[in-house]
Amino acid sequence: MDKETLTSLDRARVKFVRVLWCDNANVIRGKAIHRKRLETYLTHGVGITAAQQALPVMFDGVVENSGLGPVGEIRLIPDLTTLTLLPYAKGHARMIGDMVLLDQPWQNCPRDFLKRMTDAAQKVGIEVIAAFENEFYLLPEDSLTPVDDTVFAATLSMDIHQQVIDSIADALTEQGITVELYYPESGPGQQEITVLYRNALAAADQQIAFRETVKAIAHQHNLKASFLPKIFPNHAGSGCHLHLSLWKNGKNLIPSLEQQGQLSTIAQQFIAGILTHLPGLMAITTPTANSYRRLQPQYWSGAYQCWGYDNREAAIRVPTNPTFPSPTHFEVKTVDATANPYLALGAIIAAGLDGIKHQWHLSDPMQVDPATLTEEERRSKNIQRLPRDLEQAIKNLEKDDVILSALGKELSQSFIAVRRKEWEFMKDWHLEQEVKLLLERY
Repeated sequence: MDKETLTSLDRARVKFVRVLWCDNANVIRGKAIHRKRLETYLTHGVGITAAQQALPVMFDGVVENSGLGPVGEIRLIPDLTTLTLLPYAKGHARMIGDMVLLDQPWQNCPRDFLKRMTDAAQKVGIEVIAAFENEFYLLPEDSLTPVDDTVFAATLSMDIHQQVIDSIADALTEQGITVELYYPESGPGQQEITVLYRNALAAADQQIAFRETVKAIAHQHNLKASFLPKIFPNHAGSGCHLHLSLWKNGKNLIPSLEQQGQLSTIAQQFIAGILTHLPGLMAITTPTANSYRRLQPQYWSGAYQCWGYDNREAAIRVPTNPTFPSPTHFEVKTVDATANPYLALGAIIAAGLDGIKHQWHLSDPMQVDPATLTEEERRSKNIQRLPRDLEQAIKNLEKDDVILSALGKELSQSFIAVRRKEWEFMKDWHLEQEVKLLLERY
């Protein structure tokens, strides 16, 4: 870190720099370095136990069969390019950390996994650009009573929550995150703020910053924010749709050059790869028991293994544009904010690259709600219902050699061990029990 950067921290009266990581349970954790000791820790980072990647969301205890335990220390090396002053925590700054063992990337590091997948994409000439589209609820600090009773895009909700939404937008902007759109979502007190796409690694880092910022700002307004997929049984769930585009030498590879409004061959192959692997991918992109309460037919959540243009019931939606070029990106709907963004995005890239490698053919687009078809009609179109619970998704992942190979032996083992422990712990819970535990974790 150069002297100018250190001086800027001193001018901002920074006392602590938080070094963050996101674990296999998608809990954002951090250790903070005091400014006076920052230079000492920059090269070799801060120490954390290797067991951190074997902790479930319920408690700080190592799960069995994870391959990890009380012996072993890794270093959390701060990435200087992610240094950001925290507008919601004056005197604190943030960096994202990489997990390192013996001066090499640790095989259990989610962030390094995403780096490996973006490197794999670059080897075939593709740069992946992405953005996470978050929905979340604002709630009173001391209850689960909805903060309003409004409907989708109601301007009344905008008026009620203007101060907190403006504060969130300002704090994101101060951190270099470009806010694009805001609107109230369908649920009472539910919000959606969309941010501009970035390259894959920056998009995942941005997702960590987004979650941190929304929760902190809500707290300052005597509210709590939650990204939990399903809070209320009779109100809309919250997704975290992942928007993706593929680029090469500054050129968007998604639209077909031959047919306006159609996907290119490489885009079709990439999407076909995701669809093929989606039943197993969902253990990574929708990784909690609570996730599957949201993933229901006719809830606009993508419960069927299909894709379509502007079809919000398909697992993958391809939005169209009113003018050329169109389309320019696609959206994976079976993602929520209980997913570790590095793992979710990395696994989706691995699946897409497998589609390109095998030149898989993409099925015809589904241009109706698949739930309105008969079972026989869906079978004839090879449209399957996606996993109905986390256990089914885990079993699919355990059989998916492509995704397991991409993750690597160590990360696959620790990740699946955490998923299984969480499933066994919560599989018989009622929604109220899930919400009590998970509301403030996510």
